[in-house]
Amino acid sequence: MIYKCRYIVVCLLALTAFNTNAEKNDAGMSAEDMAKMSQNPVGNMYSIPLEVWHHDGLGPEEEGSANALFLRPVVPVTVGKFNLINRFIIPYIGIDPNAGTDLGDIITEPSLDKQTGLGNIQYQAIFSPADAGAVIWGLGAVAEFPTHSGNLGSDNYSTGPVALVLSMPGDWVFGTLIQNMWSIGGTSNSNHDVNKLIWQYFVNYNFDDGWYLTTTPIMTADWTKESGEQWTVPVGGGVGKLMKFESFPPLDFKLQAFSTVVRPAGSPEWSVMFSMKLILPKALFRK
Repeated sequence: MIYKCRYIVVCLLALTAFNTNAEKNDAGMSAEDMAKMSQNPVGNMYSIPLEVWHHDGLGPEEEGSANALFLRPVVPVTVGKFNLINRFIIPYIGIDPNAGTDLGDIITEPSLDKQTGLGNIQYQAIFSPADAGAVIWGLGAVAEFPTHSGNLGSDNYSTGPVALVLSMPGDWVFGTLIQNMWSIGGTSNSNHDVNKLIWQYFVNYNFDDGWYLTTTPIMTADWTKESGEQWTVPVGGGVGKLMKFESFPPLDFKLQAFSTVVRPAGSPEWSVMFSMKLILPKALFRK
């Protein structure tokens, strides 16, 4: 318990270690406006998010843990009346020996040894109207590649559709993103078959100075597992802060904690996530 508290305190200190003002920049954006832009998965801006996850309560005895580092660069391209949002998900994973044989969909085969290495890389391509209305939508596809070390992922190539919808009335941001992937080739080993749903909803309330309250849990369903062992449903949330600097691009910090209320045997009991996103809005570079 002491370790858990220290972990959360360190993240909170990192979140509040910087000081900035809420004056508008040259592009006319307040900290709140930019925070809302950062919270839009299909926002027309370049960004480099870095997420650190700590999972605990893994394995048969709930004594295992795991850490994951995700690099998620976003590159938007305007194509006619649409924005093509190119998103990459690059995971680096470390799993404690007590974690057992299951960490959501990460471990594919039993192992009692500590595992550290690259996971499977994903690429998302999402089209969204460049001139969006009150309700913003996006449609596209996701592809996963067997880039993993050891048994930290499936050996198969997988792909599937991605869809999202969101709205940003007033100080609020509401939305949901859903995707499903299926194996399309690779290995005949059934342990590596992929039929996986990922569903994320997000609700944020933004304050004038760039602070915001947030909940963005990621729910998954592994359809290759038997009934009762398919769904992982976390519940929780946290706080974020969009920070602006005079001579450096904006940074968006976020800290969240989740309790897994529905989970397969051996999967995490709770998780903590800390993220830092470097934001490069296109508007900042317009003359």
